[in-house]
Formats: sequence, C-alpha cells, structure tokens
Amino acid sequence: MEYFELIRQRHSVRSYRSDAVEPEKLQKILEAARLAPTAANRQAFKVIVFDTGGRKEEAHRIYGRDWFGEAPLILAVCSIPKKCWVRSDNKCYSDVDAAIVMDHMILAATELGLGTCWVAAFDPQAARDILQLDEAWEPVAMTPLGYARETVFPKLRKPLEDIVVFR
Repeated sequence: MEYFELIRQRHSVRSYRSDAVEPEKLQKILEAARLAPTAANRQAFKVIVFDTGGRKEEAHRIYGRDWFGEAPLILAVCSIPKKCWVRSDNKCYSDVDAAIVMDHMILAATELGLGTCWVAAFDPQAARDILQLDEAWEPVAMTPLGYARETVFPKLRKPLEDIVVFR
C-alpha cells in the first residue's frame, strides 16, 4: 500500500473479531518495532505480546473497556528509562522512543489488514502485575491487535492551518 494511503486508512478500532492473528503477520509487526528508530539507536524498549485467550478478565483489569480484550492479542510497549538516551537538559527520550515503536507497529498492522487502537489510559500497576514486567520496564502504550469487526470508520482531523505554524 502506498504510504499516504496507509496513514489515511489507519484508525482506532474498538470492535474486534476473534479470528487469530497469523504468526507471520505478528512477526512482521514485531520486525517493524525492531526497525523503529530510537534516540542514539539505544533500542531501550521491550514489546510484550499478551494472548487474550482465556484472559479477558485480566485484560479488563489492565484497561476497563470490554473491547480491549476482544482482539486475540494485546501488544504492550515498555521503555527502559535507565537505558534510554538523555539529552543535555536531562530530557529522557524513553517515552518518545516507545511512541515511535508503537507507531511503527500500528502502521505495519494496518498494512497487513489488522486493526489497532493506541491505549495509554491503562492501569500501570495492573499492567505490571499481569504482564509480569521487570521493575526496570515502564509500560508506555498498548494496543489490541486483531481483525476489525467493522470496516468503515470516520476519520476527523483538524485542517493544517490549525496545527502548523510557519516562522
């Protein structure tokens, strides 16, 4: 798919079919994460693949929306702040790196016909417990990963003049 068509098609999916995600598609999405640029190429992140089969209640504890556990998989991106690049003013780029990784994965998923929904409003302690995260890993963003139940989604965006400033 042409890049601009891909970014036009990407949208937040909040209703998933139970169809399994093919292992080869998951591997491509994870490869997109591996290839994502990170500050100073530190790659200080982990991607957790959580299989929701028989674990919908645990998924609901992480994020309390029913649709969150509908997809067969949830991908969680965790940064490792102590290993991330830090700018001279002490700005740690861990969240930026994690966001880039998540964006690469959700665009790859769209290219492969899969749906995603960027989720940041999850319960971090529940995520730590259920995903068995190392204490050095910080959960930053998650997405369900699966086939969308619906195929038509409105995509509303502000006009460029509302978001771009030329100096």
